[in-house]
Amino acid sequence: MSRDALIQELRGIVGDRYMLIEKEDVVVYEQDGSIFQVMPEIVVLPANVEQVSEVVRAARKAGVPIVPRGSGTGLAGGAVPAEGGVVLSLARLNRILEIDLENLLAIVEPGVINLDITKAISKEGFFYAPDPSSQAACSVGGNIANNSGGPHTLAYGVTTNHVLGVEVVLDDGEVVWLGGRVPDTPGYDLCGVFVGSEGTMGIVTKAAVRLMRTREAVRTLLAIFDQPARATRTVVDITAAGIIPAALEMMDRLTINAVEKGAPCGYPTDAAAVLLVEIEGVDEHAERAMALVKSICKQNGARDVRLAKDEADRQLLWKGRKGAFGALGLLAPNYYVQDGVVPRGRLPEIMARIADIAARYELLIANVFHAGDGNLHPNILFDLRKPGELDRVIEAGAEILKACIEVGGSITGEHGIGLEKKAYIGLLFNAEDLAAMTRVRQAFDPDGRFNPAKLFPSPASCGEVGIKPGKIPAGLWI
Repeated sequence: MSRDALIQELRGIVGDRYMLIEKEDVVVYEQDGSIFQVMPEIVVLPANVEQVSEVVRAARKAGVPIVPRGSGTGLAGGAVPAEGGVVLSLARLNRILEIDLENLLAIVEPGVINLDITKAISKEGFFYAPDPSSQAACSVGGNIANNSGGPHTLAYGVTTNHVLGVEVVLDDGEVVWLGGRVPDTPGYDLCGVFVGSEGTMGIVTKAAVRLMRTREAVRTLLAIFDQPARATRTVVDITAAGIIPAALEMMDRLTINAVEKGAPCGYPTDAAAVLLVEIEGVDEHAERAMALVKSICKQNGARDVRLAKDEADRQLLWKGRKGAFGALGLLAPNYYVQDGVVPRGRLPEIMARIADIAARYELLIANVFHAGDGNLHPNILFDLRKPGELDRVIEAGAEILKACIEVGGSITGEHGIGLEKKAYIGLLFNAEDLAAMTRVRQAFDPDGRFNPAKLFPSPASCGEVGIKPGKIPAGLWI
């Protein structure tokens, strides 16, 4: 099938308005939240599962790749059309189809914004637990693709712990359900396999997600430290004491200053680090656990411990944390966020190594991260306009990821592998491991047309470290 014939067929499926090929229309789809850019050739915005299925069939007939895309907030290049073909936006599949509070589940389409689920049920005393920092903008489908986490992962787990089943469109256009409305369906956990597959196995068109009852009491505390090592030691000591906060977040001085420059929320700009600790549960538990947390903070040298006075004060403390990534734009024109994970007990060591890497590469690195589950987010600040600076940033980022592996961690906690880290996955898995994972993918997508060039290294780069972002020339039609 020629390109013109495919365009004509796609136009017949989704209509003229939702079929984009002009440069000025598709340019906004060339990038997600990462630093990778590839100009799409064709973008379609289907309205329902039937249209998604027809688009997949048309792309298959034409023999071209198909790249699913949610809100475009991903941070690893997962939605970038690296090998051309058709970008399929799921933004119009944005309905909450069913809320079943009796059975604590909701059926939602992939384009639903994460926070909108909680907004829809909060008055009834329920919430949806996965809460990426971008939850006001990111979509449920993207969360499923990357198995996203968030500040409350420590207590509630990542996305896969809250997805009961998914409706997916397979490579031949067939629509099937994996999993269902109840947990622990018999047979292989194909829903579990699909969550975190980064769009390489098919396209999610519906999801059955768990809902949870809002906790009776919430206590939030800001602990202020003059030494980062004392803050990381406190994280380790809190969990070692048997306390599992709902959230345990850390921000360093650079991040604090960025937040206070942008939307001040009362963080002390002279602090070396702050911890944001949240305890949830019945009232008696929350009081007792928070008293213990305060005591541990003091024992580790916190110069001040502030308990949120009321809900407005609590929201103000979270406003700073949730807005931290955006605030970094006040410090530099560009930043490159990493997503490594380490065992909690190695936090003091890895933070010292990140500081050393920043000094050796003469770069500023701002840290804001989910300290409780060891999920780091070192943000390397830079100016893309300065010749050679991006090369140093990429090399520094690779060193950080290697350091995470060396202390027993991994290269991603919630952002996925995407384009960004596929060259590094060989540091975690050997050739046999990768071949086995590839065979699982091929069971769903034998021709490798769903989101190609993601997750796994290309044969030429297998085992190598060193990937550079950049624009791939237009005309990649294959």
